[in-house]
Amino acid sequence: MKFSEAWLREWVNPEITTGELSDQLSMAGLEVDSINAVAPQFEGVLVGEVLSIDAHPDAQKLRVCTVNVAGDENLTIVCGAANVAVGMRVPVACVGAKLPGNFKIKKAKLRGVPSFGMICSASELGLAESSDGIMPLPSDAPIGEDIRHYLKLDDQIIEVDLTPDRGDCLSLTGIAREVGVINRCVVTAPDIPSVVAVIDDAIQVEVIATEACPRYTCRVIRGIDSTAKTPFWMQERLRRSDIRSISPVVDVTNYVLLELGQPMHAFDLNRLDHGIIVRQAESGEKLVLLDGQQIELKSDTLVIADANAPVALAGIMGGEASAVTDSTQDILLESAFFAPMSVAGKARGYGLHTDSSHRFERGVDPELQAKAVERATALLTEIVGGEVGPVIEAVSPKHLTQKPTILLRRQRIERILGINVADDMVVDILTRLEMQVESVESGWMVAVPSCRFDIAIEVDLIEEIGRIYGYSEIPISHAPSNMPMYSKPEIVFDLHAAKQALINRDYQEVITYSFISPAIQCLMDPQQQSIKLANPISTEMSVMRTSLWPGLVQTASYNQARQQNRMQIFESGLRFVSQDNEIKQENTISGLAVGGVTQEQWGEPERKVDFFDVKADLEAIFTLTGCAGEFVFSSGEHPALHPGQTAKIQRNGELVGWLGMLHPKLEQKLELAGHTYLFEVSLDGLLDGVLPVFAPLSKFPSIRRDIALVLDQSVEFEAVKLCIEQAAPEILTDIKLFDVYTGDKVDSGRKSLALGLILQGTSQTLTDEIVDEVVDNIVRALAKNLKAYLRE
Repeated sequence: MKFSEAWLREWVNPEITTGELSDQLSMAGLEVDSINAVAPQFEGVLVGEVLSIDAHPDAQKLRVCTVNVAGDENLTIVCGAANVAVGMRVPVACVGAKLPGNFKIKKAKLRGVPSFGMICSASELGLAESSDGIMPLPSDAPIGEDIRHYLKLDDQIIEVDLTPDRGDCLSLTGIAREVGVINRCVVTAPDIPSVVAVIDDAIQVEVIATEACPRYTCRVIRGIDSTAKTPFWMQERLRRSDIRSISPVVDVTNYVLLELGQPMHAFDLNRLDHGIIVRQAESGEKLVLLDGQQIELKSDTLVIADANAPVALAGIMGGEASAVTDSTQDILLESAFFAPMSVAGKARGYGLHTDSSHRFERGVDPELQAKAVERATALLTEIVGGEVGPVIEAVSPKHLTQKPTILLRRQRIERILGINVADDMVVDILTRLEMQVESVESGWMVAVPSCRFDIAIEVDLIEEIGRIYGYSEIPISHAPSNMPMYSKPEIVFDLHAAKQALINRDYQEVITYSFISPAIQCLMDPQQQSIKLANPISTEMSVMRTSLWPGLVQTASYNQARQQNRMQIFESGLRFVSQDNEIKQENTISGLAVGGVTQEQWGEPERKVDFFDVKADLEAIFTLTGCAGEFVFSSGEHPALHPGQTAKIQRNGELVGWLGMLHPKLEQKLELAGHTYLFEVSLDGLLDGVLPVFAPLSKFPSIRRDIALVLDQSVEFEAVKLCIEQAAPEILTDIKLFDVYTGDKVDSGRKSLALGLILQGTSQTLTDEIVDEVVDNIVRALAKNLKAYLRE
């Protein structure tokens, strides 16, 4: 929320600087995001009156103006603005003035005519980014007065970022209350007397959805002056709060929104058909909003309707058909309380976010509506006139939020805050926060005001005392406590160590969004049902990821578009899977590699990353479990991966992950350059490790025997390895695959594997006879189980 410091100081004016005020608000929980000057520095600009306008003798678009600035003589100024007119009050930069950007005004000749100054536009004074002509001032602006003083431009715009529970501070009333209690100052709010009705005109109001709208207040005003203009002071306050001036009726409702925090709306009374009905929308009903957008209403949406159709989205935005226009003469002012849960999320569901919905979602004071109507009525009758009808109110007391009364104990304050706060200070703080305080033996009974939705229990009151007392004023004390150290079991998988292992292998960690677009979800994991968000931030982030791959490939695409063609990245996080009508959250670690194996250099020829490079990276992670041999890579099929370069990863027969090259069609659709390799492993499959156990080193030499096998191409090395291990005794210590051959010397459909068998005894030196017998047994087992034979 943005507001003018000068406006705030009309309510409460402590003797502190702007910086001190900002610090106070931030320390009290109302974080100040920014402080900006209302206008940049300039000087020498006065209020002037255009007395006459003559045509320029040598330029069709220029005019020669005579301007009175209450000086010794009138000024002749050449002006090119189309909207300049005789009698206008305008800002005039006299000779010697300095405009923003250190632009100095000098006496000049424009097409031969002397010009003694400049008539300024709002943008030239730094009050707007752009403007169509000179800046008109009110007709009663005092001629000759410094424009900075007249417009009160030595002011600051303060922007506060409020937490969702502090909806009471989304108004100048709330901010002033906070400043007043912090500085123990009196808050002087404007007097809001009741406006006496002069006509009996009323409108029938029927509230069907009483739980969603416990209070609906309205008032008829007839015969307003549609030609009236919003006072300049109100336009300025709205502008400094980042709200554009539109028309007197709309401006007044926005002004009351800023001042009191009550969203309001005005209907053209003659466009309403037989009264107001507050109800839930019927599915399929359509409504054209004030911004021209047509929406189809959902059945869970609260609407304001007349006898025929919806005329407004309750608490969000009005409809175009009943909007106030320049020809409107009779209006209906609306001020209602909508329950936060009836409005929460509805605006986002229609792609909207308004000042009204922002406040109703956080909670508006349910006792503020009549006061807001009276304030708006007083302002409107002063600006546009009109005949005022009685205030009409439909209320359902049982559905209104009940104000809690809470017991606040002295001992509890000291126990929670660690300090002894004087009784009179406690009472003063709570009273200034508009709470009703009654003393009891153990402390106080405190009645919470209707504007404070965030206070429900005793500790909430203690929090209020603590933040107003000042957290910085509470002395630091170190309470003694036992700090036992708990050891982590060695067999538990260490994710940090796994990340470090990947970093050591030249990977970089990334963090991507858990919300992704349905399109990329369908591309990367079409077999998994996606989980849609009820209120997505955007359509591009409307489903929850079932894999970390979408975020990784989008990161790769983004970086490749910026000439970063070599990438090795990984991410650990949750993926979300729908299972048995529940959302299962599964911890995973995923990675992507594309481009060269190493950075470009002179000492090593360039080589692109391949399947086995990424497989080696994964095996480095599996090694950390102490049982890397339990992880088996075997060929598989995944819709996002290349059919010929896909491996499923299993541990003890259970699927724990995937590894492979991204499918060429997906590479093309995602505009990725080069073969992209991906892996993803469930961390649940890595949790159980094995403690390392020392095995004595053999003092006897090892023997190596190489064999070349011919077998069917479909047989995987893992099957060969398993067959050899089952056929060989314990003296076989290692199996090395050092060559794979397919070519002319091997039959079609078959391949040759060259294996190195490492044998070593623990109690004796192995003889050739023992080794030959072991190798023969291995060959026979391979022939029997895999139909393999030795290559000649």
